[in-house]
Amino acid sequence: MSVLTSPRGKVEVVHCRRTESQDVYCIKSLIRKFTCKLFGKLNIIYLLEKANLAVTLCNDKEEIMAQATFLDYPNWNVAKQDDWVSVFRELDSDIPCTPLNTLFMHLFVAVDEYSVGCCKEILRTVYKAVPELHFIFLIVPSYMSLGSTLITLFDQVGNIPCLTYEEDFAVHICHRHSHYPQLHVRKARVEDHDDLMPIFMRYDTILKETYGEYFLAELIEAQDEENHAVVCEVEGTAVGFMSVCSRVNMQLLHECFDLGPFHGLCFPHPDDILESSQDLSVRRSQDAELRSSSQGSQKIVEELQEPVSPDTVENIQDIEKLSDISTGYAQYHHVSSRSLASLILPEEPVHFRPIYRGASAAFCIQLFCIDEKYEARSLDFMNFVFSLFSDKNFCVISLPRLTPEFFLIQNFVKVVPFNTCTLEQDLYVFHRAGLLKSINIRFATLLDTPGVENLVSTLMLNKSILEDLDHYNKARKDPDGTPLQAFVAEVAEQIVGIAVIRNEMDIEYIRSHYNIEDFIYFGHHQREEHGHMHHFALNPIFRHYTKFFLKEILRLGFKSCLYYHVYPKSREGKIAVFQFQNPYAHSLTSALHYLVPVRPRRQIVYPLEKLGINAPSKAVSKDPVSYALNHTNRKLTLEPKITVNAKIIVVGASSVGISFLETLVFCSHMKFNNLTLISTHGLPGKKLLDTEQRKFLASDHCFNDKDYALMSLCSWVNVVVGRMTGIDRAAKHVVLSTDEIVLYDHLILCTGQQYQVPCPTEADISQHLTNREVPNSSQRRYTGKVPCNHFTLNEEEDCFKALTWIRNNSITTEGNIIVYGNTIDTYTTVETLLNLGVSGSRIHLVQPPPASTITCINNYSVESAVADALGAAGVTMYRDAILAQWNDGLHPDPIYSASFTTPTKPFRLQCSMFFSFCEKNVDYETFKALNDACLVYDSRLVIDTNFHTNDVAIRAAGSLTKFSNRYYSNEWTHSNFSSKEIGFQLAAAMLHLFDPTLEPVPEPPANLDRLIPMYKGAKIQGGILPGSYHYLHIAKPAIPTPLEVQMAQPNYGLELVTGSAKNGTYFRIHINKYKMVETITCLSREPFPTSNYIRLFGQHEQLLNNLCARYDENLITDLYSYFTEPWCLALFHDRFIDLRKELRQILASKEEEDLPSIEQLAHQIEDEEINPTEKPRQYLKRVFEESIYKTLVERSTLDYLHYNRYHLPMYAWPGII
Repeated sequence: MSVLTSPRGKVEVVHCRRTESQDVYCIKSLIRKFTCKLFGKLNIIYLLEKANLAVTLCNDKEEIMAQATFLDYPNWNVAKQDDWVSVFRELDSDIPCTPLNTLFMHLFVAVDEYSVGCCKEILRTVYKAVPELHFIFLIVPSYMSLGSTLITLFDQVGNIPCLTYEEDFAVHICHRHSHYPQLHVRKARVEDHDDLMPIFMRYDTILKETYGEYFLAELIEAQDEENHAVVCEVEGTAVGFMSVCSRVNMQLLHECFDLGPFHGLCFPHPDDILESSQDLSVRRSQDAELRSSSQGSQKIVEELQEPVSPDTVENIQDIEKLSDISTGYAQYHHVSSRSLASLILPEEPVHFRPIYRGASAAFCIQLFCIDEKYEARSLDFMNFVFSLFSDKNFCVISLPRLTPEFFLIQNFVKVVPFNTCTLEQDLYVFHRAGLLKSINIRFATLLDTPGVENLVSTLMLNKSILEDLDHYNKARKDPDGTPLQAFVAEVAEQIVGIAVIRNEMDIEYIRSHYNIEDFIYFGHHQREEHGHMHHFALNPIFRHYTKFFLKEILRLGFKSCLYYHVYPKSREGKIAVFQFQNPYAHSLTSALHYLVPVRPRRQIVYPLEKLGINAPSKAVSKDPVSYALNHTNRKLTLEPKITVNAKIIVVGASSVGISFLETLVFCSHMKFNNLTLISTHGLPGKKLLDTEQRKFLASDHCFNDKDYALMSLCSWVNVVVGRMTGIDRAAKHVVLSTDEIVLYDHLILCTGQQYQVPCPTEADISQHLTNREVPNSSQRRYTGKVPCNHFTLNEEEDCFKALTWIRNNSITTEGNIIVYGNTIDTYTTVETLLNLGVSGSRIHLVQPPPASTITCINNYSVESAVADALGAAGVTMYRDAILAQWNDGLHPDPIYSASFTTPTKPFRLQCSMFFSFCEKNVDYETFKALNDACLVYDSRLVIDTNFHTNDVAIRAAGSLTKFSNRYYSNEWTHSNFSSKEIGFQLAAAMLHLFDPTLEPVPEPPANLDRLIPMYKGAKIQGGILPGSYHYLHIAKPAIPTPLEVQMAQPNYGLELVTGSAKNGTYFRIHINKYKMVETITCLSREPFPTSNYIRLFGQHEQLLNNLCARYDENLITDLYSYFTEPWCLALFHDRFIDLRKELRQILASKEEEDLPSIEQLAHQIEDEEINPTEKPRQYLKRVFEESIYKTLVERSTLDYLHYNRYHLPMYAWPGII
């Protein structure tokens, strides 16, 4: 916040922020004729779209006071975008302008009364936001005066001609030192104490309380050759302090952190032991295996892989060669991209660790503090402190893990700890070569090939990089003719970075399948301005220049957007058909974290045959290999991300857990460095079962294999493969089944419930016992050895194991299979077995007594059709049967027979394979871990409405949980709601801890704090049932109730049914009393577009083309056909909900002064404030048609269709009629 005073004495409190698209109207209102003469006639939206930095100044009422736009190349076409440096250096050789330290002002507007103060504040903000920036140029026609505002802040340098027409332009410059200067750094003196203590006390009082009031003066007095204290000062006043020391506990650092990439922060010594006895080729193959392992961090990151030679850089001012550096820091980013929470569980408990015998090459920062007004200049300390230790090449600093990332450490590199590290601090490293500002990005040449070879020699894809570089040098395009560009980063005549991009040829597909328009206005970017990044490698010493490298690629390559594709890992044994269909075909290093992940868009399933020539183009409707998309553009190159280092550990890869991680990952303005998933089998979506195979388990349609490929969570989330067996709340770590520990700051429990091994009652059926006479074993836990041919299917891995067993043991041709349970998964498993070729006569479906009167399908028509299909297939069904014994009470491994009791007489079945789908419950190991940790557990883990357990650091969600009894709502749990929505809401609750841009959540009123939240997302289940019936059921969250009881309610609504369940044409829609679609049930022998039907939920029946009226008039005989008609495809569009919101906003807004809005009229009629002579509906319709609202609604609808015409070409609009 700053205060501006006008010449007339008026005062405004102002602040700066990034310019947003909704600012355009206000910016236009501030443009004067003089502005157009100064900057030219500009398309403001286009300018903001291509700007590197746009700043808006607002007052405390959020009214826009001023705006300025900056780009990295000059306006008025006085120089080429990719070649302006030489022009400006010729203009004044005393100005060392480079692309790194220079920006150009392309627009400035302000409220006239405050224009000088606004401009000063914006310039100060820009210099503060971009620490490397030193010069801002302003170019105007030579005959124009700058005006009273800009002339006070810019000095003229000279004139240069225009490239396109004969006219000279005046070049003006604004220097950093006039607004936010570099800080003067010197050795500290005792008299600095009084200046510095208020700064220290503002942040922390612990040092004063611990060491006394004069601890700082004592620290300054204690300086010697090993300890130094320095200050930065402004106008003679100390505003920052840094204490550095050359004594570093190297032994502790070597024990806790992987410092191999930095040669242990030591100088090389002949006795260093850098490798184990294994030869190098074995080591490299193990490294490659680690990289491809789905049990590790799974991050698609590579870096240079040879140990550093720290003695290569002795003096930063006198560097001639960086060859050793350019191949140094070997494995750093391979491991650094994994955050500190990443714990790869090793098969062997002991790994080789290098031994360094050389002298320490590092000094450490012991204490650092700076006034927040000057924090952006923190790096000014580093040149001075390195000069104090001329024999050291590294500076290290350790920080508490939850310390917010400040400016200084943004230039440091975080070191990865070993698994055994228990320190609660992060270690950061900075190399003196990182202070070099002479980095130059340029197009590659043939002479760069040896330097690039040296740079990438240890990368797994070095051949691919060199091949593409060779294609660029020979033809400037790849073999298929796609334009190719290669860039190198050069420092001191050495190659330290390489990037290769192609033109993005699939931009129509990207636009239609990804929410790229969350980041750009697509229409303002030419097709050739979209680039596809294929390779990017940068020496980690210069990692803090990654964004600059990307910015230069965009400027030099005349691109405005860059995309990077991450493909899913191919199944083992399968070979990708195309070169770039797996994540290891491209190389991308730490740049991935400087890109933003782009959310995939939900796609319409088109009836292509019915649409004919009105179908979308093949570029839109094609179905290539799915990939996750990452993106950057000119606007993002100078936009920082909020870094979160807190260790967020998610236990359980359930739909809730995946939804939670997805929400955090796709927060584009945030970077979560320590997201970790603990799961028995790692991340789901491995495609173990081919798509053509029937699924054993029913689906909740939250996520499928394609969704996992489109998200690529493995690029952002560390994965620990294991089972949680304990929680140490005091030490804040999770104990795994392998006795490893994973530290956490926030623990998220989403393990859900699983099918458990049933516990036989041990009843002897030879005594002809009935169910009444046997003890209830439902609460008993099976503790014996699980038979090898017994299967409980909970995840895809379990299904894959079952499928492998079937194939390896000839189950399809011989032996009985028992499917035990009464859930929908029993039906989908039976259908899968039938589809695999198992004879129905050898499948026995045994159903235990139901726990309630509600069946798993809860629809008599569907159940009858399925029962008939089972009978037709020869499957034998047994009802109300309780498992009594395996193998007549003998050793049960393997199971040869199973005995059951019933209400009448018991029976015994031969068994080659036993599937158990008894009621789901919390896994015993999970329960024991929760119980031993003293978390409140009452048949489920108890939580409050904000997902908290009784430990503030532990949250839980999903079917694992129940609400506390104080809410008096035991019948409602998370199991009643959509798992995907629960995960999203959990993430939304967590984001308020980390995201300062969010408004604080108000405390609920006292009388509402005992109400549980009611989520509105549809609860879905589906699968393929016996008879090859494709089944789908969509319903609102509710307490389970028999369908007959629901339909007997007086306010139930309408039931619309077409077709017959037995014929496989059944389609049922329930319309509630508010005329909204509340339930959808489909049973069809033919596949149907499930994702389309899910979009029907919650729609008003009139929106479905007056569904009820047409049904009553017998105009609808087949709802499947009805919802493939072209008129309804817009309803399935992912942005249709935005159209609905826009139209509602129009009707709720007051568009005419003398008339109320349509919404207000409806309320007035309801409250009987007005009594129209005609029916209310007719009255509202007449007012709507006679007012401006009709025109606005039509215009908005047509704009929607026109803007989304690539998805909806079947609709006509005025432009094509």
